[in-house]
Amino acid sequence: MLTADLLRRRVLHLDDAVLILDKPGGLAVHKGTGTQHDLEQFLPLLFDGPPPRLAHRLDMDTSGCLVLGRTADAAARLGRLFSQRRVEKRYWALVRGRPETEAGVIDQPLRKLPGPEGDRMRPDASAPPAVTRWRLLGTAAEVSWLELQPETGRTHQLRAHCALMGWPILGDRLYGRDQIPPLLLHARSISFQLERARAPITATAPVPAAWEPWRSRFHFGDGTDPSTL
Repeated sequence: MLTADLLRRRVLHLDDAVLILDKPGGLAVHKGTGTQHDLEQFLPLLFDGPPPRLAHRLDMDTSGCLVLGRTADAAARLGRLFSQRRVEKRYWALVRGRPETEAGVIDQPLRKLPGPEGDRMRPDASAPPAVTRWRLLGTAAEVSWLELQPETGRTHQLRAHCALMGWPILGDRLYGRDQIPPLLLHARSISFQLERARAPITATAPVPAAWEPWRSRFHFGDGTDPSTL
């Protein structure tokens, strides 16, 4: 059972302005239909003083680096960094299939549209831009290990883009053929500069437990910097 103490053990970075948590997969950041627990209900319990404020969001089933501001001013500055695309985000994903090249860019605008299987983020030329850079880190049988770097922050962008390319993320019940959870999408690292007078803030989230069955195939390790793989 998740507790505030367990969340405190998942702190990746903490200073007077910024908190970065390693969010567990399966934990919603906001209260919603069918959710028993959400991150926001724990935030007032983490530290003394005002609760941290979310600077961005991760899907409920996505694990990894989540940034929060510890003051109203810090939250506002962080929000501007995200909206201005001045935050470097790197995700890891295990996907079904194998790309034909070693790296590339997916430039496909997305909009939430209805369809036979319900509302989904779908290609729409009139939608706002959605751009994802990707790199192949490894393959094993019919599964590939990708690094994904979103340049925009559309809803379900990485999940929809991977599915559109023919590489649905394992465990994706919305966009993939694989209906068995958990979703193997992990916000591996994040980096940004909040103040010019200070060094950039960086954090790397360890490989989650859900990925352990694949460790022997891909040999990912907790100390690995994804930018140098």
